[in-house]
Parts: sequence; C-alpha cells; structure tokens
Amino acid sequence: MIYEPAPSNNNTGLKIGVLTFHRCINYGSYWQARALTEGLQAGGNHAVLLDHESRRVNFAEWKCAFQPVLPTAVPPSDRPLYREKVIKFFKTFQTMPLSPRFELDHPDAMEEYDVVVVGSDEVWNLFHPWYGKCPLFYGDGLKAKRLVSYAASFGNQPADYGLDPLWAAKLRNFDLISVRDDNSKKIIQDALGIDPPMVLDPCLQFDFAPDPREHTHLQEPYVAVYGHNFTDAFARQIRSWASDKGLPLVSIGYRNDWADEQWLTADPHDFAHFMANAQVVATNFFHGCVFALRNAKPFVCETTPYRTNKLKGLMSKIGGEHHLLPEDAPAANFAARLGEPLNPEILTQINRLRQASNAYLQKAGLLECLPA
Repeated sequence: MIYEPAPSNNNTGLKIGVLTFHRCINYGSYWQARALTEGLQAGGNHAVLLDHESRRVNFAEWKCAFQPVLPTAVPPSDRPLYREKVIKFFKTFQTMPLSPRFELDHPDAMEEYDVVVVGSDEVWNLFHPWYGKCPLFYGDGLKAKRLVSYAASFGNQPADYGLDPLWAAKLRNFDLISVRDDNSKKIIQDALGIDPPMVLDPCLQFDFAPDPREHTHLQEPYVAVYGHNFTDAFARQIRSWASDKGLPLVSIGYRNDWADEQWLTADPHDFAHFMANAQVVATNFFHGCVFALRNAKPFVCETTPYRTNKLKGLMSKIGGEHHLLPEDAPAANFAARLGEPLNPEILTQINRLRQASNAYLQKAGLLECLPA
C-alpha cells in the first residue's frame, strides 16, 4: 500500500524524497522519519519517505529485533512477545508516507525528485553494522536536482578518526548540510572545511499526533523505563527513588527485570502515548531523552559508549548536561532531576533551536512558511 498524502493548497510545493532508516524496529527511528516527512508536507510540499529495500539489511534488522537486548540473552518466553512487536511495526510501516519501493544497492528504479533530504538518524555512520558504507546515504545514485541533509549524524563514529577523502568527496555534492550533534559537526568541519548548523531532531522540531490509544492496563502515575542493559548501580538508584515515591516502573519495548512491569509488544503509537503520560523517564537512549523533552518530563539518562556522541551533543546545546548521570552518581542527583519539574530554560533553549532549525529549512527552500 502506498501512502497518499493529503492534498495541499500549495500547488507549487516541491517533490521531496526523505532518505533515512525508516524501517528499523525502533521507536525513535520510526518517529524521526515520520515527523520529518510530515513536517515537510505541512509546508505544502509533496514529501515521501524513499522506500529502499534490502534483503541483507532486513535480515540483520529482524535478527536484532528478536534479540534486542544483547549481550543479555532473550528468555524463550519473550520471543513471541518480540515477534508480536515486530509484526506491529510492520503494520505501522504501511501507514507511513512511502515512495514506490526500490533496491537499496541499486536505486536506478527510484523516481526523480526536486530535492532529496538525507537524515535524520545515523545516516552517515560508516561504523553502522548494516547500513555503514552504503553509498546511497552519501548521495550516490539519488535522482534529485538538489541534495540537502537535515540533522544527519555519524553516530558513534569518532571525530578523531576523521573522514576518508572518498566519502568526504561524496558529501561535497550536497547543496546544504546540517547535523544533529557536535561530533558530526566536527567531522564535517575537518573533512569539508565548512561549519554546518546543528538542528533539532525532527521529533523535537515538528509537531505530530500519534493515533489514539487507551492504556487502561497501566497504573498511573508511573516511571517510564526506556532502554536496556542499564548498569546495576543506575537501576538500583531508579528503583530506590520510585519505591520512595510509590511509583511503579514500566519498561517499554525491552525487558528490564528490575522494572515492575514489562511492555514488550508496544507499537510506535503506544510508545508516544506512553512517554507523554509518564510521570518521569529513566532511559539510556537518545530518543528516550528526546521524548522526555518533547513532553516536558523530568528525566535521567545513563550514557553508553554507543550513544555518547549524540546524547552529549543535544544536552550541551540545551543546557541539560546534568540529566546525564553516570552509574556512580549519588542518590541526591537522581532525586534532584526526577523530583523537580524540567528547568524552563531548557524548554526555552529548545524553542530557540527550533527557530534556528526553521531558518535552515527556509534557507534550503524546503518550507516557505513553517508552523510555529
């Protein structure tokens, strides 16, 4: 089924293809892809997600989805639950604004576009286990009059490693480049000699409305736990704080045995409502922080090596570094972050970045008049 966007009153809108990781079994990937595409549609453009297909990538993605908490083993009783989650994602993918499908490694069958927007997500991460070193995300083979990136990231690829001239040369074909974190900014600065703006993740930049859901099985209020393989020390601190407050811990998407409840079968719309209705958020995922910020929820985040670059990049821009807590952080730090409303200055800074991101999109000619 091909998604048909609502007709626009603007007959001069651009035909835009958004190139990202839109079929990952991951809540953040789903919503950043949908939010960016529908945000561009809201400005009167004819925007779709470029629906690339690869058996190799599918096998790797699905294998990961059935054992998502590695190196922790998945108990046999969880396998049918993760299968249910995967099936729900497959159904939800069909509701996305998709282009006609084409092969990831042979894009000659893709349609032509006025602009292709590459991003958000780790689209330039050469270390990515299955998308790494895929030329398409660097612009090769894309049928577009112009190439623009929005909130592109190199993920856990360290800036100190630099960027091979072969890949840097491909990025020189982009008309405009923006990134999502300071590590990616430095890679572009060093490789291309330009200073790319850092823009907001689409889930913070654009408004979107998940499908209605009723979560009557959940106790309220609750602590949203999003992530996996937290350290024992971090988990103990969260459990202690929640116990003192009389709040249940509900883990979504992944098993965390230290939580009171496991909700492994949630689809992306369930997730969005779950995060919006939580009392506070405990996470070690980038989009765990993003959805906490989107909903102005108190939160704490344990940093991990894989996500350090993008977490620190976002938090340094909004003044939220104190929400990133190491495993040995004292209990008082957890209490301060979770027991108090989100600092209004953080929300003010997000709004400033939203305006700066708007300006970038306008400079790129993608939107003439953006929603406030």
